[in-house]
This record gives sequence, structure tokens and C-alpha cells, in this order.
Amino acid sequence: MTVAGVECDLVATSRLRTCVRHDGRGGEPVLLLHGNVSSSVFWEDTLLALPDGFRGLAPDLRGFGDTERLPVDATRGLRDFADDLHALVEVLELDRVHLVGWSMGGGVAMQYVIDHADRVAGLTLVNPVSPYGFGGTAGEDGRLVWPDGAGSGGGTVNPEFVRRIAEGDLGDDAASPRGVMNAVYFSGATAGDREDAYVASMVSTAVGEGSYPGDSVASAHWPGVAPGGRGVLNAMAPVHCDLSGIVGAQPKPPVLWVRGVDDRIVSDASMLDLAVLGRMGQLEGWPGEQEMPPQPMVAQTRRVLDSYRDAGGDYEEVVVEGAGHSPHVERPEEFRRALFGFLRGCAAS
Repeated sequence: MTVAGVECDLVATSRLRTCVRHDGRGGEPVLLLHGNVSSSVFWEDTLLALPDGFRGLAPDLRGFGDTERLPVDATRGLRDFADDLHALVEVLELDRVHLVGWSMGGGVAMQYVIDHADRVAGLTLVNPVSPYGFGGTAGEDGRLVWPDGAGSGGGTVNPEFVRRIAEGDLGDDAASPRGVMNAVYFSGATAGDREDAYVASMVSTAVGEGSYPGDSVASAHWPGVAPGGRGVLNAMAPVHCDLSGIVGAQPKPPVLWVRGVDDRIVSDASMLDLAVLGRMGQLEGWPGEQEMPPQPMVAQTRRVLDSYRDAGGDYEEVVVEGAGHSPHVERPEEFRRALFGFLRGCAAS
């Protein structure tokens, strides 16, 4: 699965055993954090392409890839993952790090900045989860639609997709991990000769109530399900996850926000947002725009980053044409041009 030139180490920290992919070079540490239902395999090509002077480190997060499969306490939001990351930073004796977080990994990186801003030289967010989590919120201010977070969390995922991951399905029909990857991770582009490796990465995800997707509880509100307290999707549910505290981080590392223009996952009309599916007539009983509007994920991120800038920070937004949720895979040259320029700028400051 691992490409030539990438090494894999299993690092024991105070919290768990973490699989770390790296390029064997020295330099300023760049930590590359993967998204949900994936692993550090998705970062291998970027890791190898890092310019001289930078040391690439791509850990598998808890329950993904080859890292220890410990449960996730979702009541802490994404802090289990961020604390795992800090334990890795400590055991590797890293001082200040550059963080690059994709999708859920972007949320983990934001949480890390909230908790350890003085240890971060720069923050790159790649199609990040909204600072207000995934699902169940409305408006740019991320207000809860229902008080119990109905419409978010572990009960909102297609159970067939979960079953296919658990079974290690490497097939290519629409409901398979491969079919889902090609339909929503990418926009028009394909993974080429890396496709099998990426699918194997997806099915390495630990499945269960403490892992992916997590548990759920019944709700009196549409769509009838609310987040529980365990597992990955609940860690991103808005009743547990609020990353808007990054506005108050001190000091404030510079931020690069890179996103694919055709993202179907993190979007103001996400194809994984149950409110969007209800509006499209694909889920019964949707109560309408007034009661259950789609989550404006991109607008929420922009509002928080605008507030970050107003509070003395700085950010740049780069929109990658012809890319969806994974610009580092779909449009690597454009992505690397933005990332590497940002890294050099942070190193020089």
C-alpha cells in the first residue's frame, strides 16, 4: 500500500500506538492529518513532494489505518484526536509544527490550535469540516436546528456503506467504498494507479459504536435520530463539536484555507447533509427549509476565519478549480503550489 520512499513507523505515545508515515528527511515538521474514512495513505504523494527543509509526518488517527483501534469519546468533540496528536508531538520531541488537515483532519488541526497555539507555526485547512461540526446547524453562526443535534452524528450514515467497510469490500459498485470515493471524494478526477491503495485505506477504518460511525439515540425531531456520545461522527456532531474558539487562540498562527470548488461533502449544499437530501425528496418527512435548512458549511468556515482575522489573525483562501473534496489528490500541482508557498512563508516569518 505504501509508495516507494515512504517509511512507516509505529510510535508508542502516552495515549496509544500511532502509525506514522514519513519521508525520512529532516527539517521543519509538517504534520499531515487525514480525513474521515481514510488514512495517511492519502497524503503519501504530498509527503514525498515536500520541498527541502521540511520533514513530512503523516499519522493515522485513532481507529484509522494502522493506528491502535481505541474508542472515541465523542463528548470531547475532536479532542481525543487532538490529544493523541499532542502526545505524538511530545514523544517525537517536536517544538513548533506546521499542521495540514484535510476534512475531519482540518477539525482536529483547529482543535490543536485552540489547545496548543504556541506550538503551531502555520495551519493549512483542506476542505475542512465546518467549525460547527457536520450536520444539524443553520446559518453562518452555526446555531443548532434542534437542541439534541438531530440530523447529525452516528445515525445519519448509510448503514450499507458501514457494512461494506466492515467487510473490507474492494468492489466497484455504487454502494461500495470505491464507488463512494469516486462519487464524492473526487469531482471528475480519478485516483489513477493509486485507487486500490486509497480504497484499502478506506476499509482500514475501525467500525463500531466507539469508532466509525458511532452510536445514536432516537429523537422526536426530524429525521428521528440524534448523536450519541461515542464514535467518530458524534465527535463532529454540533452538540459536542464547536471549533469557533479558534478565534480566541493566542498566538494566532497564519492560516491557509484550500478548498475544491466542486466539493460534494463539505459544502453549503452537501450531498451528505440529510437536510439537503430531504430537500431533494430523497428522504421522507423533511419539514421544510424553515424548520430544517441545509447547513452552510463553507459560509460558516468563512465567517469564523473572518472573525479570526478581525481578532488579529491572518488567513488566505485558495479555491481550486476542477477539484472536489480532495484537491491534494485531484489537482496536486495547484494544491502543492499553494501549500509549499505558504509553508515557506511561515518558515521565513
